[in-house]
Amino acid sequence: MSNIDLSTEYLGLRLASPLIPEASLPGHSLDNALRLEDAGAAAILMHSLFEEELRHDEKMATRFLIHPETGHAEADSFLPFSAGYRHGLDRYLARIRALKDRLAIPVIASLSGVSAGGWLDHARELEQAGANALELDTCLLAADTRQNSQEVEERYVELVQGLHSRAGIPLTVRLAPWFTALPHFVRQLGRAGAGGVVLFSRMPQPDIDLENLRVSSRLPPAGTADSLRALRWIAILYGRVDVSLAAAGGIHTTEDVLKALLAGADAACLGGTAPDDGPRRLAGIRTRITAWMEEHGFESITELKGWLSQRHCADPAAYEHSGHLWFLDGQGSPPGARG
Repeated sequence: MSNIDLSTEYLGLRLASPLIPEASLPGHSLDNALRLEDAGAAAILMHSLFEEELRHDEKMATRFLIHPETGHAEADSFLPFSAGYRHGLDRYLARIRALKDRLAIPVIASLSGVSAGGWLDHARELEQAGANALELDTCLLAADTRQNSQEVEERYVELVQGLHSRAGIPLTVRLAPWFTALPHFVRQLGRAGAGGVVLFSRMPQPDIDLENLRVSSRLPPAGTADSLRALRWIAILYGRVDVSLAAAGGIHTTEDVLKALLAGADAACLGGTAPDDGPRRLAGIRTRITAWMEEHGFESITELKGWLSQRHCADPAAYEHSGHLWFLDGQGSPPGARG
């Protein structure tokens, strides 16, 4: 029997392993969550509860349940019966309670929004329903030429401060990869109350339909570039910021997880864990991590974590430089270039 210790600490929670599947989409069942737990999932990360959804439900409740008299009196019988109406938040809270009733592992709730409005008050309800931690999954795209980077960062800090003041559970923030001074910004988030950051979110990208002359939106498939981007910044942040670090976006294989841990990640959010193959794939990753650690003489995740971060790397500049000149030096001049 292996003596390898896979436990890790993330957001102040002691987890049995660093493996957190991003599999709890609305369509995923409680049975699937139980199968993921049996396969070795360290926690369950729920799908995001969107600010827009909450605001829409609140408007509908006001329209049909609180002020039905604003409609035609003869149509009152067609209005929904209030006792049977379930707000999106109610469904989300019920799901948290169901998971907590059956699972022994932590449940991480997720809120997605871009404003510091009243929806933040729901953080306390998520906590009361049993959530062990809360993830803020947001993306503020700086598309306004009049808005500078400091203003964008201040909006994030405002959101974190608002959530931190309302919830008594740990808070982590899922970030996009396009901040100009990421280490400084992460430190700001920590001071505002964030207990961790998740690097990085994958956002839908605009695309152009040439046949119909329309702009559409799609989520490109995750690739190696996504995981390597997270690896770079985790390795730079490790030991320099007082927050937990999680790798996400393109983390699919045993190799992806091990690289993230060696860079300094406390946890790895596994993407693409579909209901059918998620538990089997997760169990396989856990087994292969244990085998790799035994082969390379590591006895615990704590010992492994950050082994090749910028602090411990023989060539720390390799994480900071783009590598373009080094690549050219190793591969020779590209076609048409003169040495």
